[in-house]
Amino acid sequence: MDEREDMFGAPVSEPEGAKFLIIGLGNAGRRYRNNRHNIGFMVADRLAEAYDISLGRVQQRAVVGNGRIASRRVILAKPQTMMNLSGDAVGPLANYYKIPLANMLVIYDELDLPLGTIRLREKGGSGGHNGMKSIMQQVGNDFPRMRLGIGRPPGKMPPAAYVLQDFGQNDLPLLADVIEEALKAVVTYLTEGIDLAMSRHNRNMNQET
Repeated sequence: MDEREDMFGAPVSEPEGAKFLIIGLGNAGRRYRNNRHNIGFMVADRLAEAYDISLGRVQQRAVVGNGRIASRRVILAKPQTMMNLSGDAVGPLANYYKIPLANMLVIYDELDLPLGTIRLREKGGSGGHNGMKSIMQQVGNDFPRMRLGIGRPPGKMPPAAYVLQDFGQNDLPLLADVIEEALKAVVTYLTEGIDLAMSRHNRNMNQET
């Protein structure tokens, strides 16, 4: 069988039967595009670019694209419901495509982790994230997730205002590194499972030299 490597050096061979649903969370609309709350959308867009997946179809209240990442059949999705109602898109998508929860990865922002931090988990609670609360109301909590740190708001700024601010100019180089590492983590999850993805990619890139 002819094998080649993808952009991260992962082997790409004939596609397998299982489907995966990769979901980046955010708020739809140009005004939110560069917000901290939209880091999940940013990863989804970068995955679409890296693997030539067209996010050109609206289905179940989400923008979706079908493609392959490292030989795996993937549905890439960005809910268009606004963050707090993400479950209204994710639940119907998972049902429509008959995706096992172990094959559904949700990528989203995390206030309680500093920018540069990636944390994958096999399952768990919402941690107060409203988008995750909405998803769990629809499908439960037994699905993998990737939290990407955005840090706490400065001073007495309300968290709701902070997450709807754009990343600062000084944040952009580290943000770009985090997004690229997130792509590698998605590939590891798809090809080698969540446990290895956690051990390989859970890290704080801001503390590395």
